Amino acid sequence: MKENYELIEHIYEDANMACYTLEKLTEDLIEKDNKIKRCLEDILKEYTSYMNEARKLLEENGIKIKEKSSISKMMANKGIKKEVKKDNSDSAIAELLIQGISMGSLDMDKKISSYDKDTKKECIKFAKDFLKFQEKTINELKKYL
Repeated sequence: MKENYELIEHIYEDANMACYTLEKLTEDLIEKDNKIKRCLEDILKEYTSYMNEARKLLEENGIKIKEKSSISKMMANKGIKKEVKKDNSDSAIAELLIQGISMGSLDMDKKISSYDKDTKKECIKFAKDFLKFQEKTINELKKYL
């Protein structure tokens, strides 16, 4: 039973951090003239949707949600600011996001494989849908490279 919710917790944590990162990145690009901004907004909406759905599933099953530490978020914010300051071109931003999302999708793929036999089908489906979203997002971002 615990495995069902560990997978959903992972989706929540990943989507939560992605939302935070995308919000900070969007803030850093407000004054800039980047074509990638609309894409970032769409990606943020999708991640927000997955985060909210995962939160709902966890709460409905009495699972306490673990938030990322302030330090993790602060480090992510610092890294984003540094990268945007260094190069705020659409291709640099796309590359930065592709790297982050790729790490998340690899981790999700491993988790799906390890939990596949012991986890409810609907939890695996939700995780596979999340993974497909991440893969689709990577492909969309490649247009900006």
